[in-house]
Amino acid sequence: MVAGALLTAGAAFLPAQDTNPKTDSNKPTADQQKNNKSDQKTTQMIRKAIMSDKSLSTSAHNVKVITENGAVTLKGSVRSEEEKKSIQDKAVSVAGASNVTNDLTIMAADSK
Repeated sequence: MVAGALLTAGAAFLPAQDTNPKTDSNKPTADQQKNNKSDQKTTQMIRKAIMSDKSLSTSAHNVKVITENGAVTLKGSVRSEEEKKSIQDKAVSVAGASNVTNDLTIMAADSK
């Protein structure tokens, strides 16, 4: 009974799981992208589509495209909901809707 109480008390000191998307270690980051040729090709095709769209802002041109085992994650800040959707559409056209996670954020009005 004492051992059970100690185990329960010890659990109270465990840190909470990090669910902050900016620091969540389960989310891929650009430096974690593997050298898988297929993933590199997917990233390259999406990046080319983004860069060739001159209607996008500099911020949108600088978003991170991370491909890991065919799953694409988009990260960074864009100026509008339209830019966010445009970039997602470009990624979906290359990787497919079920393979794209859009973690893009829209800049605050004073950041524009």
